[in-house]
Amino acid sequence: MRPGTDLADKRVLVVGLARTGLVTALFCSGYGAIVTATDERSEPELADTPTRLRAAGVKLELGGHVSNSFLSQDLIVVSPGVPAKFPALELARAKGVPVWSEIELAWRFLRGKLIAITGSNGKTTTTSLVAHILKTADIPVMVGGNIGTPLLALVENSMDTTVTVAEISSFQLETIEKFRPEIGVLLNLTPDHLDRHASFEEYAAAKMRMFENQIERDIAILNADDPEITRRMPVKPHIFWFSRQKRVAAGAFLRDGQVFFRNEGSEVALARREEILLRGEHNVENVLAACSAAFLAGADPGSIANGVKTFKGVEHRLEFVAEISGVQFYNDSKATNVDAALKAIEAFPGPLILILGGKDKGSPYTPLRELLRARARMAILIGAAAEKIAEDLGDAVPVTNAGELDSAVQTAIRNARPGDTVLLAPACSSFDQFENYEHRGRTFKELVARLKDHNKSAAGVSAQKG
Repeated sequence: MRPGTDLADKRVLVVGLARTGLVTALFCSGYGAIVTATDERSEPELADTPTRLRAAGVKLELGGHVSNSFLSQDLIVVSPGVPAKFPALELARAKGVPVWSEIELAWRFLRGKLIAITGSNGKTTTTSLVAHILKTADIPVMVGGNIGTPLLALVENSMDTTVTVAEISSFQLETIEKFRPEIGVLLNLTPDHLDRHASFEEYAAAKMRMFENQIERDIAILNADDPEITRRMPVKPHIFWFSRQKRVAAGAFLRDGQVFFRNEGSEVALARREEILLRGEHNVENVLAACSAAFLAGADPGSIANGVKTFKGVEHRLEFVAEISGVQFYNDSKATNVDAALKAIEAFPGPLILILGGKDKGSPYTPLRELLRARARMAILIGAAAEKIAEDLGDAVPVTNAGELDSAVQTAIRNARPGDTVLLAPACSSFDQFENYEHRGRTFKELVARLKDHNKSAAGVSAQKG
């Protein structure tokens, strides 16, 4: 039984008014709380959000935070973009004010089973695939969390028979209290968000909070091939593993071109590897994790097999965009860290023209050197991190600093040859030049579409002259 939370007449401060903050403020107000919402941005920068909140009776503090407001609350709910160590939050904690992430509040109201998925890479693909399999199995399912829809927005439609599949970030896990998914999945652990977390150990500890409140009947699904995970495995939940490299005692693994799930000495075939439509070995791991979660949530083997072979992937993840004059363009804007970029590059034999760059997240780019030397003809850099990337890459590959994405696409097509692949895999966040990685990915696709249209027009003119 989840602990209840009575919001009626409680003083609630919502910090940060992006998508999650807006939903949180409206939710708390709807449940009778006395809500104040605060954001460093001014009212004009927040579009119609202030109007919507005022209509719901929410008090607004915009253009900066009022420290005293943090000290006079019964509860503070922070958006993922707000650092957990923000000084005003530290002062509130010292005074005994609970500071929760939105997922902590939502978990207390959601009905049904929760599958929560985290990891440095692959979260969105795995979350989407689990939901796709469950739908194929006719199991009532909702999808939310860091994937785009805040969990609080799903509360009203949740039922005791519902399975909610949630992508969860380290930022969200930093400020949980009793959050406890029935099934928790950890895909991998590699350095990420070191511009916010003080160290890799702090980042990994945030990820491991997924399992800290689980009990014996709960399930943890872990990557047996990731040494950073195997040395941090949780104690309480029932652990299932997934592995691309070996058979596991309990969980999912590959044998003879099939995905098997093993439990208590018996094995069942769930899918065929040749029917996985997603590129890259890392996506085989994502499929193994997704099959495990779906099977343990009640999906039958036939539905799992059908779900895997009909899943075409998600936008901005190794997404084929177009082919122009024999050159293929792929959008992996979600490759927002170095490890994700490595996995994207590994999915192509080459030759590659790679577009890298954006806002630096504190990790070195040197791990890209050898793979680029082997598979890439050139790297085109954009954004604030360009100089650091160029320095870290050294002479591994010819480097051009294009500055912005439109210039990078033009540079790519000028230098590409038939048979090349132009891959956007930035290894950086997008916030220096774009709203988010989706905005960056959409912009890339629009630029490629324009390039294709221009190429068609030029070909048409040439044919008329001929």
